[in-house]
Amino acid sequence: MSKQTIAIICGGPSSEHEVSCLSAGGVMSGLDRRRFDPLLIGITKLGTWVALPENYSLAIVNKVMPTIAENGTTVELVKEGLMIDGEFKRIDCIFPVLHGEFGEDGKIQQLLEAAQIPYVGSGVQASADAMDKARAKQLFLAAGLNVAPGTVVGKGELIPDAYSFNYPVFVKPASGGSSRGTNKVKAADQLAAAISDAFLFDDSILIETAILGREIECAVLERDGTSYASVVGEIVIAAQFEFYDFQAKYLDDATSVKIPATIPESDARAIQIAAMQAFDAIGCAGLARCDFFYTDDNRIIINEINTMPGFTGTSVYPKLWQATGVAYTDLISGLIDAALT
Repeated sequence: MSKQTIAIICGGPSSEHEVSCLSAGGVMSGLDRRRFDPLLIGITKLGTWVALPENYSLAIVNKVMPTIAENGTTVELVKEGLMIDGEFKRIDCIFPVLHGEFGEDGKIQQLLEAAQIPYVGSGVQASADAMDKARAKQLFLAAGLNVAPGTVVGKGELIPDAYSFNYPVFVKPASGGSSRGTNKVKAADQLAAAISDAFLFDDSILIETAILGREIECAVLERDGTSYASVVGEIVIAAQFEFYDFQAKYLDDATSVKIPATIPESDARAIQIAAMQAFDAIGCAGLARCDFFYTDDNRIIINEINTMPGFTGTSVYPKLWQATGVAYTDLISGLIDAALT
């Protein structure tokens, strides 16, 4: 059987450029080379597409995150493949390991649809809806899921009175990722600064009541048109961090995932069902990671859904599937197979 060519695309213009590089490094190392030939494509922070050698460094070295550098190659997306330095390369499937803007908001998905190349993950509309946290909340509510109370504020709109909120609150960009621009605000006099920070990342922000509870995550995988939920895990954050922010996630070894989460079996099952309902409510395809709050009085509140979650071998999404009995390489192969069918 001849091998299929899989283009792995990483980097991009979003604030999660470096995280995307790490995820692509994971996929490159986990790809089943007996079945697939990888083609590594990077997108610089300025949006230039470049062809990269297979051994391009996509790891953290001395606490420095990897990035995509301009290298003079030209890559153009064309029907059924890529033009690399003027030469056509047929592509069987694309794994766009891109997080945040351009990766999870439907934009790259639109380009891939136009090029008629199968790709891993959700389609244009589902990607856009999941990325817009305010829109996603509406869809979750319509599906009967519990969400945190909150207010959406657009740039230039009147900011609600700081004293009208019950603190603490979270202020976050409506379409951000990796917790960039997200701040926990404990008092009214801190609100303005947090709002200014969130607006650096998006033109629309959310101010949400902070939910006191444990952070529980569940991974969803689609196979043959049916969604399946992984065992649930709990994010355990080191005491010096207020919440699961960018620093805690990627740079300080400050978080661990407890799998399975030590919660009652019935509640774990309810979270799995809610994750699959969220996946279907957004209209996701392939994969997603659902993040929940689990309160002291056993309420389950969905925080958000990620349509292209972190994908290194040690990321939460693959770890949850590993604990459920799906190995990293099999997970990658399954996602590619789902995209191809």
